[in-house]
Amino acid sequence: MDPIRNPYAPGAGQRPPELAGREEQISTFDVVVARIAKGRPERSIVLIGLRGVGKTVLLNTLRSGAVRAHWGTGKFEARPDQRLRRPLASALHTAVRELGHPQDDDVDHVLGVIKSFAQRDVDPKAKLRDRWNPGIDAPAVTGRADSGDIEIDLVELLTDVGGLAADVGKGVAIFIDEMQDLDPEDVSALCAACHEMSQSSLPVIVVGAGLPHLPAVLSASKSYSERLFRYARIDRLPKDAAFRALQGPAQEEDAEFTDDALEAMYAATGGYPYFIQAYGAGVWDLAPASPITVDDVKVAMPEAEAELAVGFFGSRYERATPGEREYLRAMADAATAIAEAAAADETGETPGLDDIESVPTSKVAEVLGRKPQSLSPARDSLMKKGLVYSGERGRIAFTVPHFGRYLRSVGGE
Repeated sequence: MDPIRNPYAPGAGQRPPELAGREEQISTFDVVVARIAKGRPERSIVLIGLRGVGKTVLLNTLRSGAVRAHWGTGKFEARPDQRLRRPLASALHTAVRELGHPQDDDVDHVLGVIKSFAQRDVDPKAKLRDRWNPGIDAPAVTGRADSGDIEIDLVELLTDVGGLAADVGKGVAIFIDEMQDLDPEDVSALCAACHEMSQSSLPVIVVGAGLPHLPAVLSASKSYSERLFRYARIDRLPKDAAFRALQGPAQEEDAEFTDDALEAMYAATGGYPYFIQAYGAGVWDLAPASPITVDDVKVAMPEAEAELAVGFFGSRYERATPGEREYLRAMADAATAIAEAAAADETGETPGLDDIESVPTSKVAEVLGRKPQSLSPARDSLMKKGLVYSGERGRIAFTVPHFGRYLRSVGGE
């Protein structure tokens, strides 16, 4: 196969694997946009799932849908070390410019409010050289979105942006990736602002994406958060969608997989879009001709796995300290122990190692021969680094699919 025209390379082809089987989420977003366009209240949207399931690609696709509807859009990625004001101001600046409002005075007023909101990111007494300039030409509007209380300011800001959008019969959508990394105070303010937008029927929505525990983060912030958002769980692809994700790019290059090759690819990837892309690229580079066979898949597997071990798994593993790595390996060992215990119990179905989504924190402590409380610092640090998450009290899970498999392969390194 021609490696120069590899349809599985990032950004190649017309059918990225991450979008196979995501028709329902795309359709739901289109309905939300249409309802808001008719002045009907709607909830914002939150995509949740592990890393590698294609949340970011889907987020970008939904943004493209909003652009086609002539909405104003902006996007940013939340970071644990950054507060909300600067990235949100930049995103809203982009969105307002996209609206194409005919009244320059109205636009300048809203841009001035965005500027005031952004400049409150620093102490108002700070020297001019230390103040951040958001790149907005309009003068800052005093007394609007500049109180210093993020909740008050965000409500005022989005109210003004929503009013501008309503004037031209359009909407504004702000897309936030890694939403679980927002500061708790900013999460609370965002929930309050979304609630106000819905109550006022203003055409502003937030579309967020984050790890599986994001709903718990939102709920801890505001008890009514479950009424503010449509939650869409983005998971591994079922077999038919995974086959489409593999066959589609190949068919664009007049090639195809045999049925056995598709089955082998699904077994290797587990249906996770990132792995489908990685294994697909590896097989395409090594397969001599179409159709791609199960033998071609077997030959390509070691190379694809080696690349994943460095770029996908290894880069994350390297971010952990020695103590944190010990905790990660203990999680993998705990999953192995649970799977072996299930295999010994002939009364129930035996789960595969990769099917065990979470393990008890007490089991991790048992593997390490430590008290659970002594491991809290390592666990909390891993959660802040986005390597693990806690979906329920007393249990812990990897944010990266097949990470346990990788840890078992590197052993006691």
